[in-house]
Amino acid sequence: MFMTLRIWKKRLSRVISLIFVGGFLVVSTQAHAQLDRAWELLRTDNRTTQNYPGIIEILVKQKLYFTAVPYIKEYLTRNEGRTDQNLDLLIDKVVSVVGVRQFEVMPERFLERSAAPTLQYVLAKKYFRAQQYDRARQALNRTIPSTHPVKPFALLLEGSIASIQGRYGNAIQAYRECIARSTREISRSNEYHRQRQLHINRDNCIVGIPRAHFGAGNYSQATQAYLDLNKSSYIWPEILFEEAWSSFYERDYNRTLGKLVTYKAPILDFIFNPEIEVLNALTYLEMCLWGDAQKVADDFYDDYERETEQIQRFLNEHGRDYKYFYLLSQSVLEGRQRGGQVLNRMLRTIVRDPAFVELYESFQAGRSELEQIQNIRNERFRQILGINLRDALLLQRDLIGAYVRANLDMYTQQAKKALVDMSYIKLEVLSRRRAELYDFSITEERSRGDISNVRRSSKQYFWTFNGEFWADELGDYVFSLQSECR
Repeated sequence: MFMTLRIWKKRLSRVISLIFVGGFLVVSTQAHAQLDRAWELLRTDNRTTQNYPGIIEILVKQKLYFTAVPYIKEYLTRNEGRTDQNLDLLIDKVVSVVGVRQFEVMPERFLERSAAPTLQYVLAKKYFRAQQYDRARQALNRTIPSTHPVKPFALLLEGSIASIQGRYGNAIQAYRECIARSTREISRSNEYHRQRQLHINRDNCIVGIPRAHFGAGNYSQATQAYLDLNKSSYIWPEILFEEAWSSFYERDYNRTLGKLVTYKAPILDFIFNPEIEVLNALTYLEMCLWGDAQKVADDFYDDYERETEQIQRFLNEHGRDYKYFYLLSQSVLEGRQRGGQVLNRMLRTIVRDPAFVELYESFQAGRSELEQIQNIRNERFRQILGINLRDALLLQRDLIGAYVRANLDMYTQQAKKALVDMSYIKLEVLSRRRAELYDFSITEERSRGDISNVRRSSKQYFWTFNGEFWADELGDYVFSLQSECR
């Protein structure tokens, strides 16, 4: 029921799903000579893959990044020695465009054959997800230079590892370096997609600092550090929930309720997080406001119980049909409604997630390579490259579908757990009400809210809230309820 290490690790896992992806395909009309050379290298290779580095270099120069992916994978699979520096640079370029997930499906022993910093980052991510944190840290420190473009993302992962291992001082140090390097890279880049990912990476490092303070039990420092994240940040809506937990642990329940009420703002109607309502009910419970806690729990059951069961049956029915889930996400992007209110909110949250956005945009960019391949003069080479590209794109489509499927399953499990938590809260309300009923010493009348119940600093002032939500005030609300505990 509390924001435990399990919840924290789940959030970190989502965060590290990001990796910089930049650049769009620019179709070249003067590349026939180079592509003819690539065909000659392939024709004379005799299935040894020794000519693949040359082929990969030509494909990269022609911005056929997805088309180059199968050649990189096969080369890493069939050659046991370490790759040379030139190939590592080419791999870095390809991964920076197609994303890391194309290579995350490869076994660790093949990824270890390349010293390309981006593949070392991929390797570290795989170790991280397998909870092999020391090996992940070793991969990050092995071959990722401090000036490499992937370094800011590696620092975010390094800070996450340190936080999970309880080395909070090291985590904060990594996050601060991550903020500095991300900011520097933002100023150097003129590509929109690259800048967006660096902004998100920087903001995740900004909130990594209060997360480390929270993990160390320094809730007051965490509360103050969360304020460093700008409300215009892409990730701010999700972080507001963490701020509410920090206020809860400070026993500032009115501020917890004020932060949670922000999620009722129409601009945040896409957020799916059933734990918001659990924390809401739990806060009322801590203030002995039985009726409020009961109402939150009852409303939650009305909204979630039946549809959560329907969504679980829906997931079981479609299983691992990743094409279906890709098409499902595409229909949401086109503005179509699918299923009930809970399912639609889940899907709206998924398609706005930065990791999904990167996967989807990379897929769309990769599809544009088909047009360039169709202009290749050699029919046999055109067919081979077409098959390779389609294989890479089908994998990318399935990766998107798998991402949607995995998140739908995660959200469904969250909803189920929240229903269990709410049942405990309802039982606790009944128990405490029964005890209070037999406490004849309670005779005075109780009031609802008063300004005197609000804790505020010299920089904060009172403003009457009548149900309106102002964009520049989101997250700054605070209730004025008096605890009824005796």
